[in-house]
Amino acid sequence: MAVTEPAPAAEPAPVVLPPAHEGILRRQSLRESAARTYARSLPIVPVRARGLTIEGADGRRYLDCLSGAGTLALGHNHPVVLEAIRKVIDSEAPLQVLDLATPVKDAFTTELFATLPRQFADNARVQFCGPAGTDAVEAALKLVRTATGRSGLLAFTGAYHGMTAGALAASGGATDVRVTRLPFPRNYRCPFGIGGERGAELAARWTESLLDDPKGGVPTPAGMILEPVQGEGGVIPAPDAWMRRMREITSARSIPLIADEVQTGVGRTGAFWGVEHSGVVPDVMVLSKAIGGSLPLAVIVYRSELDAWQPGAHAGTFRGNQLAMAAGAATLAFVRENRLADRAATLGARMLGRLQGLATAHPRIGDVRGRGLMIGVELVDPDAAAPAALFPPPAPALAAALQRECLSRGLIVELGGRHSGVVRLLPPLTLTDEQAGAVLDRFADALAAVERSTPPRPSSGQPY
Repeated sequence: MAVTEPAPAAEPAPVVLPPAHEGILRRQSLRESAARTYARSLPIVPVRARGLTIEGADGRRYLDCLSGAGTLALGHNHPVVLEAIRKVIDSEAPLQVLDLATPVKDAFTTELFATLPRQFADNARVQFCGPAGTDAVEAALKLVRTATGRSGLLAFTGAYHGMTAGALAASGGATDVRVTRLPFPRNYRCPFGIGGERGAELAARWTESLLDDPKGGVPTPAGMILEPVQGEGGVIPAPDAWMRRMREITSARSIPLIADEVQTGVGRTGAFWGVEHSGVVPDVMVLSKAIGGSLPLAVIVYRSELDAWQPGAHAGTFRGNQLAMAAGAATLAFVRENRLADRAATLGARMLGRLQGLATAHPRIGDVRGRGLMIGVELVDPDAAAPAALFPPPAPALAAALQRECLSRGLIVELGGRHSGVVRLLPPLTLTDEQAGAVLDRFADALAAVERSTPPRPSSGQPY
């Protein structure tokens, strides 16, 4: 009787593991809070970066026009920044010193004061804050309230000043506040419906009238805080003449003027500091992001007459970050010595021009605006506008689709604006002409792809 040998066992199917970066993203979504933001729209895992370019764990390369929300003035891992950091580490200097004086801190403050408007720097004090810009905003508000003995605050529609309680109260999305909200002038979607110089003049006149009206319900405030260019509000530059009017109005009434330069500083707008376009000298400047050379650092600089604080009135353990001060001093010096603010003005104007040309052929671009290398493109729904509407309604879904198409083409951009309908470009100041062309080519290609997948639809007849 023949013996039948058992059939050989089937080979187990090979286990195909997902790429490592997918596991990292999955674990992030399981472990991190629902408050995470950038990670939702930019599902990448950066592992290397230099200048404008990020390489993901999946091997793809991306052109980064987010730049750490404007933090990376020189792009990723610039040699002067790395050299400054290594020098401190190799020296065995302490890395954390609270608010003690060190050679590194002295070098940073010296370089910082060298970049400030001379009329301001000659009579200024600096306060090192916690490592985030929002803490510097809190310090500025506390400073002017202490110095004036008053508590109220003037802020503007569309503003963004941070995520702590006081900073949020001064921001445009606040809901329960004791802050007087003033109109911020806009050409596109002007609150008075006219835009231009006349719209800005009406905004200034409203501010002046409100402060001088004994029945206006606004007692003399402790200060006014504004951004030279509203970033999160949709990349809206403040008109220079309006900025000067705000300085005149506040000076005449002894109201300290606070310039929030967290995102507009260090050459971003085509001047070293955004207030320099208008020639305005504020009483307080709030500085963070790029001043740390990619590392956490935040300060306020203010007129010495306001220095009415008691010791310890504003403190923070991590205000002695030596690596950030070294990286920041190197960044400030490089931007100043290489005139990168001028470069940002020239290249930014060129990029704006090309994007404005793109807008003439694409009705879903409602507006292109910005200053220097701080650029915004507002997406709209032209099919939903009623005949009497001044502007088409914003199109946040279209903007989100454009962001996804950009990412699929290796371009990282961010969204902002009142309805998250503005695509924002914040490339590093070291951007080359060739890189700028590549950014705009990818943007145009992504826009064309979005429009192909979004056919026109009948008008809803709803005005905006």
